[in-house]
Amino acid sequence: MEIFVPPHRCFWCDDSQVYRDYHDTEWGFPVLDDTHLFEKICLEGFQSGLSWLTILKKRDNFRLAFNGFDIASVARFTQKDIERLMADAGIVRHRGKIEAAINNARCAEKFLESESSLAAYFWRFEPEQNIGPKACDVASLNVLTQSKESVALSKDLKARGWKFVGPTTMYAFMQAIGLMNDHEVGCHVREAATEARRQVKFPANS
Repeated sequence: MEIFVPPHRCFWCDDSQVYRDYHDTEWGFPVLDDTHLFEKICLEGFQSGLSWLTILKKRDNFRLAFNGFDIASVARFTQKDIERLMADAGIVRHRGKIEAAINNARCAEKFLESESSLAAYFWRFEPEQNIGPKACDVASLNVLTQSKESVALSKDLKARGWKFVGPTTMYAFMQAIGLMNDHEVGCHVREAATEARRQVKFPANS
């Protein structure tokens, strides 16, 4: 009788099917679409101080509440929308984070008046060697909470008026959108994420 051996994954995702699905199909794969990037950076801000699993379970509710994270739409949210969101039990009801998402949509809209895309901007911060960690255990993850690139991205965004974009939050954002491949060596998704990065058409530092 053949014994099923599950594929090896980064250890942080093994306790939930929601985590496993996200890990296998999204985490660490390149994101180039501006709406998706805006969603990712907003959700990372909402995650601050909470578990990412909490955010994933509420993601559909967030998308509905924030009009699919359409930048122009969110940029025009009013005080009435803030109160609507504060009453929405399907999302994280944190006034500061809600106001930050609206603020950041306005910052993104202003940014796009002079820049071609959010994608071109964010990918300028890709590390020169996108190789990820050699190990991925509790000890290494405690170290891998920020990088010189996430510090630089955080500093630049804050200078542009963005909020809830600290260097640790930006490191998680950069991991999520494939700016670095932090899949554990031996993880069955690592090579797929690496190959997906090879297929990105525009230069990372354009």
